[in-house]
Amino acid sequence: MNTPSSPPGETPDQATGLAPSDVAHPRAIRSFVKRAGRTTLGQAKATAELGPRFVLPYRAAPLDLAEAFGRQAPTVLEIGFGMGDATAHIAELLPETNFLCCEVHEPGVGALLKQIGERGLANIRILAHDAVEVLDHMLPAWDAQQNPQGLAGIHIFFPDPWHKLRHHKRRLIQPPFVARLAQRLVPGGYLHCATDWEPYAQQMLQVLSGEPLLANTAADFAPRPHYRPDTKFERRGLKLGHGVWDLVFQRR
Repeated sequence: MNTPSSPPGETPDQATGLAPSDVAHPRAIRSFVKRAGRTTLGQAKATAELGPRFVLPYRAAPLDLAEAFGRQAPTVLEIGFGMGDATAHIAELLPETNFLCCEVHEPGVGALLKQIGERGLANIRILAHDAVEVLDHMLPAWDAQQNPQGLAGIHIFFPDPWHKLRHHKRRLIQPPFVARLAQRLVPGGYLHCATDWEPYAQQMLQVLSGEPLLANTAADFAPRPHYRPDTKFERRGLKLGHGVWDLVFQRR
């Protein structure tokens, strides 16, 4: 694994993306950043017509996945799907898998609902709520007797990297949160993260490698899995000379 050198004016901690010991972590991390954006007429129409079927209400109570999807099937949780392009692509590619998708950005929710209608998808459900609260209150930890449904996978693609050192504490991929994610996976279930910011990729690798319930499926970074399409973030990064790093860990 290559360690990036420090760009001019950055300390080693800034280059690696690892918060120094004197940077405190926040009491609570949110899975989202509030973004400006205007909902289009097409998105609003999709929300009105398809929202009642595909958008689930947030409740601080365990979610019955079989009831929510109307079938028993492996379920993948996606945290922060943006405008839903990758989500719709993957759901269409894997029709036998359920996708429970969290996003608070209203235009993004509308855009994914629009794609659900256009592609005729039935295996997506949306929670327009903070994924951290969804995880804590609606998706209990896997247990062979008490909660055997668990999650078959978790996708976190291109979360906000919070570039500045003083903002690293806001990053989503941190040990306490990763521990909660791992606990909700069934044995053999996977956690797939992707980022186009190398310092964050290095931090992700360190954090995921430090979680006892998870094992890396690669020596360090993984090849892009066949189901993940290249996204606008990836294309933008490649144009700027950046790379994209995928990490795929499996629950032991």
